[in-house]
Amino acid sequence: MEVIVKKQKKSIVGKWIDKFQLYVVARLFGFLIALSMGLKTRERMSHNNGVGAKGTFTFDLDPAIPSHPFLEQGKAISCQVRHGMATFYDDAMATIRSLSLKLSDKPFESPFDMNLNTGSISLFWNAASFLKLAKMRRQKWGIEYQDYYKKYPVGREGAISTLRRNPTSFANLTYYAKTPFNFVGNDGVQRYAKYRAIPYDPETKESGIIQERDILEPENQRITPGETRTRNYLKNELEKRLNTQTVKYWFQVQIRDAQENQDETIFNCCVDWDEKEFPWRNMGVIELKEIMDWDSSNVIGFGVSNMPKGLDCIPAKSIYDYNSLNYMRAKTEIARKARLLGYKLFGKPIEIPENDNRNSSTIV
Repeated sequence: MEVIVKKQKKSIVGKWIDKFQLYVVARLFGFLIALSMGLKTRERMSHNNGVGAKGTFTFDLDPAIPSHPFLEQGKAISCQVRHGMATFYDDAMATIRSLSLKLSDKPFESPFDMNLNTGSISLFWNAASFLKLAKMRRQKWGIEYQDYYKKYPVGREGAISTLRRNPTSFANLTYYAKTPFNFVGNDGVQRYAKYRAIPYDPETKESGIIQERDILEPENQRITPGETRTRNYLKNELEKRLNTQTVKYWFQVQIRDAQENQDETIFNCCVDWDEKEFPWRNMGVIELKEIMDWDSSNVIGFGVSNMPKGLDCIPAKSIYDYNSLNYMRAKTEIARKARLLGYKLFGKPIEIPENDNRNSSTIV
């Protein structure tokens, strides 16, 4: 089984070369996305099909969570959530579903942002593997990544974990950040954290888990023959639900202490942490109260750099470092700015129409 991981160079010059390569690759990738998607098509790097909602986040902290200045028991903060889907403009396809959280009512500025997706593991594990995924996509009418899955079975396993077909609601899915972050609290101890959001009712059964056909062919994300659900059915369901009730999630965290000579695979987003050894603990409650319109949903931006001191990204040493994913995400802010400039110059994207343009990666 082929994977893309290389040991860090040991010499001072070698380490510098690794870091410089990471810097150049991240900056160049952000610039190319800014030109090809931000300005040209006025799209996000991913998850363009989505809808936003406003609400509140209330800290309800498990006593076992180490204290941190940002974590204030009982404090309520305005929040925004954008639920989305990766790659395609069709809710009825087998796609990754997402929940992006912003503890702020502003379009971008925020003390805490977190991007989460369905499935506990990812399709890629560092910047190098992500770039391979992008290069080997070869999408055509809802079929993609065939060659990538053949070459990197770990990516195929990630797809099987994360794809959801025809869930009944965004509200009954579980979402994971997958990549770990720093967690340095008031005691100064170096720890690491992973985050997730789960339905507020613990009895809720997750819908949309892919079945035999999709497990055998995760590259085929097309709608099923005779599909009656519309391109916007899932977004419409959330709007209808919020017209009559709120939608609530528990926001949870896994925390582990740093160790001397620790195994680097703890940072691998394709490997789960043992839930018995590192249990999920409640941090707070997300309560969504109001749907946002299409334009407002598109203006929101989320950044991995929007994090409090001590809860920020873990430094990366090279494009093969597991932590290079968040490093690269942090360096693509230029793409968000380019997209907003594209809105001003060419107008905002039209809302996804209810038409027969199915299995499409374009709006029209």
